[in-house]
Amino acid sequence: MQTSPCAMAVGGRGRRPLLLLLLLLAVALALAARARAQLSPGFYSASCPTVHGVVRQVMSQAVMNDTRAGAAVLRLFYHDCFVGGCDASVLLDDTPAAPVEAVCPATVSCADVLAIAARDSVNLVSHTHSTHTRARARAISAGRAGRGPEADISALVSAFAAKGLSSRDLAALSGAHTVGRASCVNFRTRVYCDANVSPAFASHQRQSCPASGGDAALAPLDSLTPDAFDNGYYRNLVAGAGLLHSDQELFNNGPVDSVVQLYSSNAAAFSSDFAASMIRLGNIGPLTGSTGEVRLNCRKVSSLARSRRTPDRSIHRSTEHKSSPRRDPFRVRVFLLGALLLVAVSCHGGFGGVGVAEGLSTRYYAKTCPAVESVVRSVMARAVAADRRMGASVLRLFFHDCFVNGCDGSVLLDDAPPGFTGEKGAGANAGSARGFEVVDAAKARVEAACRATVSCADVLALAARDAVALLGGPTWPVRLGRKDARTASQAAANGNLPGPVSSLTSLLATFAAKGLSARDMTALSGAHTVGRARCATFRGRLRRLCPAGTGGDGNLAPLDAETPDVFDNGYFRELTKQRGLLHSDQELFAAGGGGRSSSQDALVRKYAGNGAEFARDFAKAMVKMGNLAPAAGTPVEVRLNCRKPN
Repeated sequence: MQTSPCAMAVGGRGRRPLLLLLLLLAVALALAARARAQLSPGFYSASCPTVHGVVRQVMSQAVMNDTRAGAAVLRLFYHDCFVGGCDASVLLDDTPAAPVEAVCPATVSCADVLAIAARDSVNLVSHTHSTHTRARARAISAGRAGRGPEADISALVSAFAAKGLSSRDLAALSGAHTVGRASCVNFRTRVYCDANVSPAFASHQRQSCPASGGDAALAPLDSLTPDAFDNGYYRNLVAGAGLLHSDQELFNNGPVDSVVQLYSSNAAAFSSDFAASMIRLGNIGPLTGSTGEVRLNCRKVSSLARSRRTPDRSIHRSTEHKSSPRRDPFRVRVFLLGALLLVAVSCHGGFGGVGVAEGLSTRYYAKTCPAVESVVRSVMARAVAADRRMGASVLRLFFHDCFVNGCDGSVLLDDAPPGFTGEKGAGANAGSARGFEVVDAAKARVEAACRATVSCADVLALAARDAVALLGGPTWPVRLGRKDARTASQAAANGNLPGPVSSLTSLLATFAAKGLSARDMTALSGAHTVGRARCATFRGRLRRLCPAGTGGDGNLAPLDAETPDVFDNGYFRELTKQRGLLHSDQELFAAGGGGRSSSQDALVRKYAGNGAEFARDFAKAMVKMGNLAPAAGTPVEVRLNCRKPN
């Protein structure tokens, strides 16, 4: 006789969806500027200033390969902080694993790597960013430190209260279930037995989750927008469509009904509360100073003699293992180990064997302006949140700066009649270059923190990197130390910037003249996966999007029609379908077009099918392009105002 699903015990819920959410929570907490004790956002500013960038690089590649990886890492962070504090104890194996080599030696803790990775997971899934991570991570029903998907509201409120977290924190952090999946075994009783479930929702879920068997079948925790970090989770709860019993408990005539109702209709309120709750979560029980250690291998303690008490010093914290080591079942530690290896490489100055312009260094401002990267990032986060096109605009400014006499901030200079004509009126810039006000805002914030220290060229380089990351793309360590040119050349801009009707031969020659290879050219062209172009630049290619003859020159169309505001490999997929917006775009892939072929066809196909490889190549090519220096003898300075020489 078949056992009724209503009588079956339901075990721990699906882990991966919650993982991303929890990890993000952890990151926000770890990075919180006002963390207690000795936690500080500038902890590694001198000893390992590129730590954020290199961890971001690993996470961007992981999430690009599998969006569920973000949720997995977030969940790890939550599980770490909720059990004895944020001390990376969740990463310890029962049996020590092989050590990780040269981790900025004994500098960056596993707890901090996990915290940063969690923050980045949220950003990469939500494509938003703030200094206090705005994604939602939930006290994972199953991940509620063992309380499982069947927990009721009383148990949840009590569990969070025991950690110093309020019922509002519970409601906000639970929003992490807006991404990820859960296994059938964790929601079977919900869809077969609960009285407060939407009949239509229950019927739909039963199709993939039979009354018996199929325990591992997955369903999204948020059926409205399963892979977007938004407030869809709360809209589901209001409709009686929470996947887990513990989810629906938040909206079931209980103490947080009004909060759920608020979040379901006000995403901004949810984001604000989630960020604040993440900070509080991240402050749970960190060890700092001499009370902790920095593990060289996240899977084992550095001193076997202290295997029962193993703190791991954090970026902003030291952390301590509070019980016997536990094995991590989530299969995402490989990302963290990879991040630690990259930290080691970065903090010793290496990145992909790229040649470096004289004097540039990732640690250039470590002592004189250690907060510069976080300041620029915060300005960019607000700008992209207000207008997603701004990310593409700032990235384009950086290209147009570096390709004209090197990365010297000359593109930012205004015309100054009589006698001075800048690059803003050049053919490729006139009427289309934008984002200057964002660079101005970032520079003003940097000047307030470190007067006459950081160049406009460096601010632009950082802003371009952050623009890509905020739109969901890769990140990379930015070498700094550029100076600002006191001059600009509209003629050089007209002669050096590729145009929308450039041939492949012309493109290859233009990039080669800058020391960039054909592979660099194709990878960097992938920047057209975001942004728009004006009708005047593609009228001769796609008439259906642009009126024939004259008129409508300013009409805009996305360069990547597939995913216009996400930095991914959609641009290359469009090229393989002969759907490149600009003539110069489609020149990269000619296969199938009248029997022609292009030298870049194979690489375009590779990028179209492998987003991670594109992300890696793009990051390396951006580092190479960022090393382009102005000609010897160019008068330079550190401008106080990016629009005019001092």
